[in-house]
Amino acid sequence: MRIENSFIPVRGVGETTERRLWENGVTHWDEFDGSVVGSTLADRIESFIDEGRTHLERGDVSVFAEALPASSRWRCYENVSAETCFLDIETTGLSADTNDVTTVSLHQGGETKTFVRDRDLSSDRLERELTDAALLVTFNGQRFDVPFLETCFDVDIDVPHVDLMYPCKKLGLDGGLKAIERELGIDRDMPDISGRDAVRLWHEYERGDDGALETLVEYNRADTRNMEPLMEIVADRLHETVFEAAIADE
Repeated sequence: MRIENSFIPVRGVGETTERRLWENGVTHWDEFDGSVVGSTLADRIESFIDEGRTHLERGDVSVFAEALPASSRWRCYENVSAETCFLDIETTGLSADTNDVTTVSLHQGGETKTFVRDRDLSSDRLERELTDAALLVTFNGQRFDVPFLETCFDVDIDVPHVDLMYPCKKLGLDGGLKAIERELGIDRDMPDISGRDAVRLWHEYERGDDGALETLVEYNRADTRNMEPLMEIVADRLHETVFEAAIADE
């Protein structure tokens, strides 16, 4: 499903109206027919489509991400999948005011990069790495990763953001990232460790155990890499349940 199939970013269009448009054969902006809705709303949708095309030509999905509910921002993914950055962090605790970020992993274009506290992790580096990202994907990053980074590094992360936790909930997939991975059959190449283990590994590294840092980094990288197949599965399933189901009822 692409943004061009979507109408709910328009003010006054909810899921019911969008579904009515789809059921009447208006499944893409190119097919918009104002007779399906009232004249005022039709004018608003036409303006949205005209402006939306300009944004998409620039590869900018921010206006759509801002207008979509958190559980529906997955619709932005297909348009900019090649420019999507998957992000995950590890920390020494749960409060950005009293704890530190230890590692940050970014996965984009098939490449995973990891930055480590007191080595190469800095606000400048984070800003540079996110410059070319059209979309940011995290798991629980809306409440944790992004505000943690913004507090600890005094950065403003304004990349359009899909927090996978919300579309997962829409599909009835509850629990943490690793529990959802197991349910969906997404494999990991390393033993399952927890966030508490990640804190312990960092402290062991601080006491001189370089192997502990290697384990921590690989754990962080696995979390980040595995969000890409999760995003693909979630987008495919929601496409089927939200879009194809409506078209089937035409």
